[in-house]
Amino acid sequence: MTTPLRTRALSTAAAIIGAVVLAIAFLIVIDHGIDSRKVAELAAQGVIAGDLPDQLQETRRASLQRRLVFLALGGSLALVIGLAVAWRLARRLEGPQETLREAAWALAAGHPLPEPLPESGAGAELAQALSGISDRLAEKEATARWLDAVVESIGEAVFVTAPDGAIRRANAAAARLTGWTVDELCSMDLASIVAEQDRPAFDFAKAAATASELTFQTRSGQVIPVAMTGSCMGGDDPARRGCIFVAHDITERKRAERRIRYLARYDSLTKVPNRLQFQHSLQQAIARARRAGRSLALLYLDLDRFKEINDNFGHAAGDRTLEILSERLISQLPKETMLGRLAGDEFGLLVENLPRDQDSRAALVTLARELLEQLARPFHVGNQEVLITASIGIALCPQDADNVVDLIRDADAAMYHSKQNGGNSVSFYTPEMSAVAVERLMLKSKLRRAVERDELVMLYQPKVHLDDGRVVGAEALLRWRLPGHGDIPPTQFIPLAEESNLISEIGEWVLKRVCQDYGDWQRYVPQPGRVSINLSLKQLRQAEFIPRCRSVFEDLGVSPVNFELEITETTLMTDARRMLPLLDELKAMGVHLSIDDFGTGYSSLAALQQFPVGTLKIDRAFVQHAVSSSDDATLVRTIVEMGRNLGLEVVAEGIETAEQLAFLRRLGCHLGQGRLFGDPMATDAMLAILLEQARGEKRYRLLFA
Repeated sequence: MTTPLRTRALSTAAAIIGAVVLAIAFLIVIDHGIDSRKVAELAAQGVIAGDLPDQLQETRRASLQRRLVFLALGGSLALVIGLAVAWRLARRLEGPQETLREAAWALAAGHPLPEPLPESGAGAELAQALSGISDRLAEKEATARWLDAVVESIGEAVFVTAPDGAIRRANAAAARLTGWTVDELCSMDLASIVAEQDRPAFDFAKAAATASELTFQTRSGQVIPVAMTGSCMGGDDPARRGCIFVAHDITERKRAERRIRYLARYDSLTKVPNRLQFQHSLQQAIARARRAGRSLALLYLDLDRFKEINDNFGHAAGDRTLEILSERLISQLPKETMLGRLAGDEFGLLVENLPRDQDSRAALVTLARELLEQLARPFHVGNQEVLITASIGIALCPQDADNVVDLIRDADAAMYHSKQNGGNSVSFYTPEMSAVAVERLMLKSKLRRAVERDELVMLYQPKVHLDDGRVVGAEALLRWRLPGHGDIPPTQFIPLAEESNLISEIGEWVLKRVCQDYGDWQRYVPQPGRVSINLSLKQLRQAEFIPRCRSVFEDLGVSPVNFELEITETTLMTDARRMLPLLDELKAMGVHLSIDDFGTGYSSLAALQQFPVGTLKIDRAFVQHAVSSSDDATLVRTIVEMGRNLGLEVVAEGIETAEQLAFLRRLGCHLGQGRLFGDPMATDAMLAILLEQARGEKRYRLLFA
């Protein structure tokens, strides 16, 4: 079969030879015509006479015929030679062209270049160009395979979508997460795998710009919570534009959050709300009663001589007793009554929707006596029959108090009055019972002069690294050394300071004293560690708080990085929107931030992650029972693991026994503090510990042997 190149070469050669032959023939004919005209002119002039012109004409015709024959033979020979030369040239060009054509089709089909390609002569440059294209294609293909391998090796689900949300690409992890195959996912859009309850609120553009938490619905109908981040991909080619999403299954994290919230709000033994949750519910109930113009009652119940059960039959019997009695209380309470465990053997009962314009005391006494009768029935713990009674105190809101603290205080005072009457009785609160309230007023009056009289003292509790027992800092603890009363803890006088607006003055005194003590330590120990200072919500809300902190640090010549401000979880979540910029400003100053009493609030880890904190402090209530209570142990373990996963430092408070220390070390808790390492101490004693450590002596070496 004649190739296009060969056909073109032959056609060109034939055309050229034909043109040459025609040109020569044309010249011969013209030359013959000229000669004939000249002979005719000479004959007409008489130069040539007779029949000589005819003879000459005949001779010219014969000559012309010979020329034409010669021309035909010469042209044919030239044509043959030209065709042969053209054929030879075409054959020389046809081989490289065929090779290059096959190479080009191989590249187009994604195959490697055939060997060998022309290295010189015709087609060499084109062969080099094809080789370069092949190398670049191979490099791009290797890069594409590498990117594919990277996407497939990612353990998280990856979705690549078009700008309208249609899924173009998904990895194997996405298929495992959703239950659909990769091919099936590529025929769906991202919104279709979002669970139905989240689908109406799902905003594709927002999801592509920010991190979010939502739920996916798998092929089997299972709903899975995920954390998803997205980003948009631009470019000149519209076909390459779109978004990429990475989704992570957070089922375990959500389960842990629910567990933490439950353990933080409910008593693990009796399964009723604990003190913190009960107080929170009581505060809400007071607000509802105020809006509705109704009253409510708080019944404070305490078991009589419960300590004897623990002493005689053991703590297991005591726990079982509490379980039985709480079940009896729940079964006896009306629907609108809430039960909570306020302390070891103390329970609170909240009765709502009482008419404010009527006396509800008779109905409350009836309810209280029914509860006492229910509790007084004998029961068995093991092989022992147990008989126990209780005392109940009742306070009304708003008649006796209109806030949580005072209402609990009044009901507690009424309960003690019942106990003083022999127990197994009910008492309503009266002002005469409030000796505590009188003392409270006296303390508030004396607190105003405490700073002037230098009655406030700072103590320090060492903070120990649980790996090797190194002292890495301390917590500053404020005490009020009131003459004739001894040391008064801040839990008693700080609320008074907040009520009387003394908290600002006391807070500034604390910061100055701690900075002064720290400066004294630095003269002997270059790096004493980091000192923690507790903050209250009212301090943070003061507009001048941060400028005062900055001024104290500058005036006393200490760096803010050496100090840590502790804020309770409840304080953070009370006004989270307002707290965040304040904490960001403190963080920018260099101050370290920590969440105190973690686990006792009502917030989720996702909410807490927005705050710039670096440390979680596990509440002492959980640490104290972590060895004996599986629920508390689980809570502590969960907080330690969560803190580690979030890159936060975890501190355990209230370590009092070697067993608690060993448990926390096994969990990998970073730091600890408590009476096991000594009681809170004065600044000189703290300096002595730091000096010992600087000399290479280990104060707590026996505990960490």
